[in-house]
Amino acid sequence: MGRLFGTDGVRGLANVDLTAELALDLSVAAAHVLGEAGAFEGHRPRAVVGRDPRASGEFLEAAVVAGLASAGVDVVKLGVLPTPAVAYLTGSTGADLGVMLSASHNPMPDNGIKFLARGGIKLDDVIEDAIEARMNEQWQRPTGAAVGRVLEDGQGFETYVSHLVRSAPNRFDGVKVVIDCANGAASETAPEALRRLGAEVITYAAAPDGLNINLDCGSTHLEGLQREVLGHRADLGIALDGDADRCLAVDANGELVDGDQILAILALAMRDSGRLSNDTVVATVMSNLGFVQAMVRERIAVEQTKVGDRYVLEAMKAGGHKLGGEQSGHVILSDHATTGDGTLTAVMLLARLAQTGKTLSDLAGAMTRLPQVLVNVKNVDKSRAGSDPTVQSAVSEATARLGDTGRVLLRPSGTEPLVRVMVEAESSDAAHEIAHSLADVVASSLKL
Repeated sequence: MGRLFGTDGVRGLANVDLTAELALDLSVAAAHVLGEAGAFEGHRPRAVVGRDPRASGEFLEAAVVAGLASAGVDVVKLGVLPTPAVAYLTGSTGADLGVMLSASHNPMPDNGIKFLARGGIKLDDVIEDAIEARMNEQWQRPTGAAVGRVLEDGQGFETYVSHLVRSAPNRFDGVKVVIDCANGAASETAPEALRRLGAEVITYAAAPDGLNINLDCGSTHLEGLQREVLGHRADLGIALDGDADRCLAVDANGELVDGDQILAILALAMRDSGRLSNDTVVATVMSNLGFVQAMVRERIAVEQTKVGDRYVLEAMKAGGHKLGGEQSGHVILSDHATTGDGTLTAVMLLARLAQTGKTLSDLAGAMTRLPQVLVNVKNVDKSRAGSDPTVQSAVSEATARLGDTGRVLLRPSGTEPLVRVMVEAESSDAAHEIAHSLADVVASSLKL
């Protein structure tokens, strides 16, 4: 078996891959590893646990709580809240550990467990590996007063929403927005925050029943939001995912505004207000070249990382940067959050609209998104993608052909025997032609 922890916790089909037994064992092991690492030293440990509305989250929450309490950790149950709310509350309440049960944008049958360290930050890979290694071991169980206690929390919703409202640089009076909550964890928090800031809010997919999370809605299914924005003649639409850690948008014409465009809008807003430290924004290698070109024109530096919000966050911390994100809509505003927060991103986007009086289409026009084509070449030896002479020659030829007007990127998959071929060019036809030509070379040269 491969590593249990992925790039965003442990995920799988609930009650098949991710069972109650696994959730309990993971929680016990996490308590032991963090305790022995000194995270609980000198005090009685406390954890906060939240979940999205998936039906399976109910039994998985019970298993996680049982595991932690049996290991001597006091547990505060937050109930249904977004992942960034659990991260914020882990930090603001001084908890030693945060746990979120969610599979983000995955379909309802899946679920996941994400552990957060003190301060609301993701666990290091070394700690995750130690947790995995300690599962199912024999251990001395606490008894009597040493077992953990379990409490319900009634203040998490208000604490988090108040934090979102305080983070806004200005109010949104006069802005009409449709928000697609993906029938997920932010179905109550996100509309409430935007309303408190003065926006006229129309909700869509904000009635979770445990089974309909991400079902034909949210950031992976924008069609319904686009119809609602046009039908209500709204100024914009906001699309969250199931755990609300990402945000995409739709302008008044129903056109997509993706994570790169949102990042560009927020970079300019922060630069103009003097809040963009080092005049630098962090993005990944998958960010559209049009984004990089726009930032160069605005004399804003772009630091690019591997794909994954954890790598974005690492680069932000290392460089002291305040803004970073991904094309998928994960945006990190480190002055206000330790992780991507879709509602916080929406707050800052609406603030920019209200502050400038411009339309979202005008603001998104700060960058021109180049046509981008991604081809997955399956069943190949991905380990040779960076060294095979025929493949490298084809990449060099394509790169020379594109010059400054596009780019080529080959990325071996981290989990499958495939290579991703990405090409950007000034025209869609050129991008398609070059991408598929390169894919043919990869398929023939790297075949297993």
